[in-house]
Amino acid sequence: MTVSATLFQNGLVIDGSGTPGWTGDVLIAGDRILRTGAGLRDRLPEGLSPDEVETVDCTGLAIAPGFIDAHTHDDAIVLRDPDGLPKLSQGITTVITGNCGISLAPFVTDTAKPPLNLLGAGSFRYPTMAAYRDAVRTAQPSLNVAALVGHTTLRFAALADLSQPASGDERARMAALLEASMADGAHGLSSGLFYEEAYPAPADEVTQLARIVARHGGIYATHLRSEMAQIIEALHEAGDTAFEAGVPLVISHHKCAGPANWGRTRETLPLIDALGARQPVAMDVYPYVAGSTVLREDLVDGVIDVMLTWSDTHPEHTGRMLSAIADDWGVDQKTACRRLQPGGACYFQMNEEDVERVIAHPRTMIGSDGLPHDRHPHPRLWGAFPRVLARYWRERRLFTLEQAVHKMTGLTARNFRIAERGLLRPGMMADVVVFDPARIADTATYDVPISASIGIASVHVNGVRAYAAGPVPQVLRRAGRMLTRGTSDVV
Repeated sequence: MTVSATLFQNGLVIDGSGTPGWTGDVLIAGDRILRTGAGLRDRLPEGLSPDEVETVDCTGLAIAPGFIDAHTHDDAIVLRDPDGLPKLSQGITTVITGNCGISLAPFVTDTAKPPLNLLGAGSFRYPTMAAYRDAVRTAQPSLNVAALVGHTTLRFAALADLSQPASGDERARMAALLEASMADGAHGLSSGLFYEEAYPAPADEVTQLARIVARHGGIYATHLRSEMAQIIEALHEAGDTAFEAGVPLVISHHKCAGPANWGRTRETLPLIDALGARQPVAMDVYPYVAGSTVLREDLVDGVIDVMLTWSDTHPEHTGRMLSAIADDWGVDQKTACRRLQPGGACYFQMNEEDVERVIAHPRTMIGSDGLPHDRHPHPRLWGAFPRVLARYWRERRLFTLEQAVHKMTGLTARNFRIAERGLLRPGMMADVVVFDPARIADTATYDVPISASIGIASVHVNGVRAYAAGPVPQVLRRAGRMLTRGTSDVV
């Protein structure tokens, strides 16, 4: 008889809500969760015989909702490499794309300039969100995709001169593009005011766009204008923008960057809570002390370590420290940086105590912020989610296992308004990860960044078994969907 349901049996059920887990079963059929409870094999729904049910023994394992990556730049990679092994192998079933003001749609160009080149060369082919949505549908990735619209992308699409604020006509053009994208199901707007191409935009330029998002019931995520000396001012700007627009705020990869700012999470986190008293505010974080972005001279201070992740001019130095490259060339690091551009780098900007304060905060979700097109990527691309469980739950005990899973599932689904996911409850979509709490760990390092995590037993996406662990981790079937705001279905 054909198998039409899967029973995850006798595991530690962690439902994504943050409440205590319990030993029991999860039954799925089609793309939905049918039941949760104990002894479900002996009380199957009417019309479902035991012969139709595949049983997965989860003794000693945890059963959780598929992890939701709150911060990705996977816009293009879900089309180019739809297997999505770096994410599936972490237990991730849904990715939020279009972060930091950078989205693939709505924009068409043959020459992606920084910071758009973080999404890869030759990727910008989608004049509308609907066109991008259709491309995802055709590619059939392993992962579900929920897309934000990037403010920087809108500026590239509408402005003649990115070094200036948008004119009235240019604002109208951006607004029209955003309005259409939201109507096509985008989950909200992101900004990257830190980047040179968006920095000239005044706050009211973003507020005007965020009001459109509010009318559609979306969210506003921002890479702050500054994560260094001016971080307090930048947080106020982000809070005021979202408050005036009437839209929920997500602070992207919250950090206090640069040695002069280490310890300032003691200031920023209370301010975020104060903002949260008047408006919905959340944040995401990746569990590392190094960030990664394009190679920028202003981020090279001769104090922090900088590791090259790619360079078009000198690819032979990929994976090396900038200081070593500069020594070889007999120049200072800023000169070496200029010679290596365009390129990307890991910047060891953060302090571990700050990372721990942010990751433990109840408003914090987990995001990888991985850059899949880098030749020598930051290890967060392959290891972020298991690292949270291995280092910050199992070793550091900053939170309970249930709270850790909540940061990766239910909290993220709620904050990004992703319907019917993030919880193991009857009627919800059947995104399920089974993992070993005692073994789960990241194996990717800065030296060897492309390495699958251990301890993930299996991953189901929309009820389909997508990933199985083994000597050679592999993608079994691709069943991801383009998620539109307020629905789990492709439209």
